[in-house]
Amino acid sequence: MSRTPSNMIELGSPMPAFRLPDPLGAEVDSDQFHDKPLLVVFICNHCPFVKHIANAFADFAREYMDRGMAVVAINSNDFQAHPDDRPERMIEEARMRGYPFPYLVDETQEVARTFQAACTPDFFLYDRDHRLAYRGQFDDSRPSKDTPVTGRDLRAAADAVLAGEAPDTNQMPSMGCNIKWK
Repeated sequence: MSRTPSNMIELGSPMPAFRLPDPLGAEVDSDQFHDKPLLVVFICNHCPFVKHIANAFADFAREYMDRGMAVVAINSNDFQAHPDDRPERMIEEARMRGYPFPYLVDETQEVARTFQAACTPDFFLYDRDHRLAYRGQFDDSRPSKDTPVTGRDLRAAADAVLAGEAPDTNQMPSMGCNIKWK
């Protein structure tokens, strides 16, 4: 299992604009989240790191979306080379996990490059002004560790952002499979 850390881009960086389809063709535009905290997470279907947190992340997303945070997930993997990540499988994955957020297809991988996403999962939490407030791990649980999946790190950051405060700047990179580039 390959371990790739997230790029720890500068906090305060503006959120890149994006417009992507979900697997059924509905478009999601970053402009629709104006004046709302937004969590953008790069995931895929086949990565063991994503599978390890997927159910807990779906629960996290439901809870924090109810509290006023928007969440979108983006699959930027080359699904021609990795057929488990193709759009029709994304629909199955979203249904199986109960994802309450849009799960978007970045077929050109342009959005992943713009965000400087490196791995799955890779989390980018933006404040109401769409400035990067957190980039890092969900928590310190990994598929190879017997540590419970809690979402502790992302929860602390999301709580701060929802309270209008800056999260702790001591942030640990996410760890996962590298994005499967074309």
